[in-house]
Order: sequence, then C-alpha cells, then structure tokens
Amino acid sequence: MKAVAIRSFGGPEGLAVIDLPSPAPAAGQALIAVEAIGVGGVDALIRRGALAAYGFKEGHIPGGEVAGTVTAAGDGVDPAWIGRRVWAFTGTGGYAEQAVAPAGELVPLPPGLSAVDAVTLGSAGVVAHFGLAHARFAAGESVLVRGAAGSLGILTVQLAARGGAAAVAVTTSSPERGERLRRLGATHVLDRSGQGAPGAYDVIVDVVAGPDLPSFLARLNPNGRLVAVGAVGGQPPADLGTALMAAFQRSLTFATFSAATVPPPARQAVRCEHFAAAARGDLRAVVHEVLPLDQAALAHRMMDAGEVFGRIVLR
Repeated sequence: MKAVAIRSFGGPEGLAVIDLPSPAPAAGQALIAVEAIGVGGVDALIRRGALAAYGFKEGHIPGGEVAGTVTAAGDGVDPAWIGRRVWAFTGTGGYAEQAVAPAGELVPLPPGLSAVDAVTLGSAGVVAHFGLAHARFAAGESVLVRGAAGSLGILTVQLAARGGAAAVAVTTSSPERGERLRRLGATHVLDRSGQGAPGAYDVIVDVVAGPDLPSFLARLNPNGRLVAVGAVGGQPPADLGTALMAAFQRSLTFATFSAATVPPPARQAVRCEHFAAAARGDLRAVVHEVLPLDQAALAHRMMDAGEVFGRIVLR
C-alpha cells in the first residue's frame, strides 16, 4: 500500500510517499480501507519534531483519524463490523491507503454522511463539545472562541450557538473569515489580538495559547473561565500564574482540556450525535479542500501558511 511518512523533521518537504506491506489487524483491532483522512494541527507538530519527547520519531506515519470501510477484524472483534462504513481513531498511521484501529474506536457512519465530513467532525467535534462542558458553559452566557477558523474553532462556534449562548465572539485573521464565521453562528468578530468588539466574556475557548494568552484573561467577566483546548501558537509565558493571581478578586479560572481524559464510550456517543446531526443538516462540516494522499506535503504547506478555513482532508 501507499503511505506518507515523516522522512525528516522540519518543513512539509520532509513528508514522503512510501510503499509498505498492508497491515494486519491484531487482536482487538479492525483493518480499514481508508477513504478519507483528517489533517490536523497535531500532525504538523509531529512533523516539525515538536513532539519528539513523546516518542514520535522520524519515519513516523501521521494521521489520527480516518473514515472508510472495515475489511478485516482481529481476534475478539465482532465480525459484523466487516463491510461497514466507519469513522475511526487510529492515533497514528492514518496517512495510508489502509489503517488499523482499536475496535472500541470505531463509529458507524449514518447514511448520507460522507467520509470527508466524518473526518472533519470526528475529533474536532468531541473536543469542542467537552471543551465547552469543561468550561461549565451554560445557556445565556457569552463565549469567545480564540482561533476560530480551524475545524475545532468552527465546531465550537456552532455548538455554543446551538447551546443558547447570549453572544459568540470569535478571533480570526480577516473580515472575510469573520463573515463566514457569522454565517455559522458568530455574533461578533475580533482580530487576532482580541480587538474589534467591546465587552468581556463568561467563557473563552482557546485553540491558540501562545505568548498572548494572558491578555485574554483580561477579557473574562468575574467568575469567567478560559479553557485551552490547543496550543497552535505555542506555550503561554512562564508568568501566566502571575497574571491569574493579579486578578485574584475576579475569581478567574484557567484550565486545559484534552479529549484523552474523556472515557471512550462518552466520546463515541457524542460522535454518533454529531454525525447524525450533520446527516440531517443541523451541523456543518466545513472542508477547506480535499487532496489526494500523495499531496500531503501541500496540505501541510497550506496549514503552515495559515491559509486553511475548516479542515483539509486527504483522500
């Protein structure tokens, strides 16, 4: 089979198409003939070598989520999965024509939902849903989504609006992107620094983090909560705790959130709900572009250039 591996850490040119034997599912795994692969920010971090301390080495095949058809089942896996269209969390190895995934990480796709839409919603929707829950978001509260133009931010905007937010503000890089986010449920558009609309917010869901994170703590109402669900802008400054303590009398909360802390059955239930909503037309999967697998390097160049609105999908 064809796969895309990280030949060398660094820029997108370090990605290479290689030939590999088809994988065989181990006990508890299913083999999937891959139709669509979600390209995510974590893939770019792995490619750059930023996560080498976590065991990612050169030669790694990225790709954490795929959609396609189950073609084989390992020992202990219900053979009824064979022939079913599924979304799957592979964790690794998704940039390939075939991939294996734990049976517990398979979600059947409803009729009418494409594989492309499934990998646009699957991981991002779970983080958006539980990220808002981690912030204790309630109907009637105001929400700011920082870094709203990616698939995670777009789904957070939609879920906050559907959840009855009094206002959904977004930060993004251009008026054109802001207008597209308005059509998805945003009520106020700010620039990347958070300027462009007055007021403060009860909840901030932050995809960016980075050195400017403390300035967004100042945009919280008393008892406000900021939850970092990503760090595409890098690590926050070392004195973040000092900024929180300086606002002691406002009772602010800062937290991080990873979907890895959510039990798998809860994650899968939310994915089923989101897939059904998308098939009905109640939730939008925003796809920037669909590219063939051998153009993975182009997909990464587009991400690095900040050109992407929604998700890039490899087919």
